[in-house]
Amino acid sequence: MNEAMSKVRSEMGQDAVILNSKNVETGGFLGFFAKNYVEVIAAIDPDAGKPVPKPPVNKTINKIPAADNLEMKKEIEELRSVVERISSNNQVSVSEYPKALEEIHAVLKSQEVKSEIRLQVMNGLLKNWYKSDENAPEEDIYNWLKEAVGELLPPHTPVKHKKYLNVFGPTGVGKTTTLAKIAAKAVVQEGKKVAFITTDTYRISAIEQLKTYADILNVPVEVAYSMEDFKKAKLKLASYDFILIDTAGRNFRNKLYVEQLKELIDFEEEMENHLVLSVTSKYSDMKSIINQFNLIKIDSFIFTKFDETGSTGSMINAAHDFQKPVSYITTGQNVPDDIIEAGKNEIVDFVLRSGT
Repeated sequence: MNEAMSKVRSEMGQDAVILNSKNVETGGFLGFFAKNYVEVIAAIDPDAGKPVPKPPVNKTINKIPAADNLEMKKEIEELRSVVERISSNNQVSVSEYPKALEEIHAVLKSQEVKSEIRLQVMNGLLKNWYKSDENAPEEDIYNWLKEAVGELLPPHTPVKHKKYLNVFGPTGVGKTTTLAKIAAKAVVQEGKKVAFITTDTYRISAIEQLKTYADILNVPVEVAYSMEDFKKAKLKLASYDFILIDTAGRNFRNKLYVEQLKELIDFEEEMENHLVLSVTSKYSDMKSIINQFNLIKIDSFIFTKFDETGSTGSMINAAHDFQKPVSYITTGQNVPDDIIEAGKNEIVDFVLRSGT
């Protein structure tokens, strides 16, 4: 836009007025490799004080009333203001979005979705909006939104567990309850032979909680205090289909705790690692936790406590920034009900639902 305005002013003078502008794509093949251009319509401002050649006036044509001249001048000034604002900010402000899209932007902002992600999503929505002659039904807009968000997130495939599933994360995010929900689904719905290993020996209550769930599901629990204990537990449970591993919740901003976790658990190819995070956390804290856990291979995120907050955009922020899929979303304490597999559509549904 800056380049276009410079060309307009060089050809038409400093008093040229931008009447309309839009982005256009030309060339390309099957939608790829197209080039982006800015198309600008400009005119000379009649009130700029410069002489303008006047064409012969047909006496039969009525003169434009003064009121209409004032209205035209007002519209020109408004257009000039919009164009200058867009060119200086390099983005469309909320007031320039169509009403239907403005409401979506307001929800994404209230959910604390990052500004750069919001801008990319809204650019996708605007492109579809103008292609649809600006009269699209709500269902189409919602599908565009899911598509726009989905393009920013990593590829998602339905959850298909390996033999060992390990959950880890900071204290208080609901790791043990989440593990019990996954185990209950595997036992009841999939008929798998399931067992637990816990390395959470820091809290006696955590072991008792896991044993309670294990008794209900009629599955064994092994406690590992060291790497040697962990390997013995694996050998003892070798005949089981699905082994779920619970870890201690600690202050994992300290790298030392992550290194201790690596000394307790044998992270191998047969194991999948799910980092459990609470959507009640500030995103800055969440990023700090994820960065510390990068010492361990993170396969996916599990987000918990959707029932305890009205702001869930941090889930989109984390999945986008770290390009990790989201495997599960939990919405309460009920076992095994309050958990769902999290595809891209479910992620959008939850964020929009939280914002309404």
